[in-house]
Amino acid sequence: MALVTTKGMLVTANEENFAIGAFNANNLEMAKGIVEAATEMNSPVIVEVSHGGILHGGVKEMAACVKALARQVEIPVALHYDHGTDLIHNIKCLRAGFTSLMFDGSDLSYIENVKKTKLIVNIAHSVGVPVEGELGKIPENQDEIAPEKLMNYLTDPQQAKDFVDKTGVDFLAVAVGSMHKMKSQSVNLDIDRIKRIKKYVKLPLVLHGSSGVTDRSIKEAIESGISKINVHTYLAKNFTLKVRKVLKDNPEMVDLRKYLKPGREALKEAVKEQIDLFGSFNKADRIKHRKVEEPSGFKAGRVVE
Repeated sequence: MALVTTKGMLVTANEENFAIGAFNANNLEMAKGIVEAATEMNSPVIVEVSHGGILHGGVKEMAACVKALARQVEIPVALHYDHGTDLIHNIKCLRAGFTSLMFDGSDLSYIENVKKTKLIVNIAHSVGVPVEGELGKIPENQDEIAPEKLMNYLTDPQQAKDFVDKTGVDFLAVAVGSMHKMKSQSVNLDIDRIKRIKKYVKLPLVLHGSSGVTDRSIKEAIESGISKINVHTYLAKNFTLKVRKVLKDNPEMVDLRKYLKPGREALKEAVKEQIDLFGSFNKADRIKHRKVEEPSGFKAGRVVE
């Protein structure tokens, strides 16, 4: 089927108390592995490309890749721009056919974050594309910030309501103790904070930096209101370790297909594991998805219920 937006996906996940995996792809191998894994699990899936991923793979190229993969399967597939930090790149993604955007204003003042997020929301909503905002800040890794200082970065529940009311975002990424780029699972989230945010914000909540979070804490977070979970480092780690092993065992190998395919298969297993953990296995048919035509400039992209 054609790409769908994240709107129907996450509304359903929010209502039915499960989460949908948003898996980062930097090239065809990763995107193909993600979509194949989700198809085999009959799960809705969000393929997301970060700003760094766009610089590596190209915005039009990555969009074309994911569109082609989505057309070949029957599960709902959305294409999401992850951690967009400026207006220009969000617009480029919109023009390329992304069906979901994120504006990350976590490095800005609260007033500027609200102002710029609202602007992107207004533009994206005009063509039926939902937007994720971020309040609070998820640090890059555990070496950059002492645990006792992490509290300064966490999302304030009452401010979250004000942010949602003023910006009109469709989903909210919250800082609740996770960190980006962690290679081992050692973090337990502030579950009470998630529950308090959920009292003020009825929208789907988003967890970034999940690769370093324990499985038990992930499950508790979903039960408390997290509906979208971003995964990158865990997938990249599994892919890379497999490729490294194949090349170590076959030092003369030069055929990329012979080591990239095993890497893709390792990534697929990691995606399936996360889908099972998030509770979206066999949920593809439950999604009240909204199809989106491929945008041409800003004129197309109308939502069809």
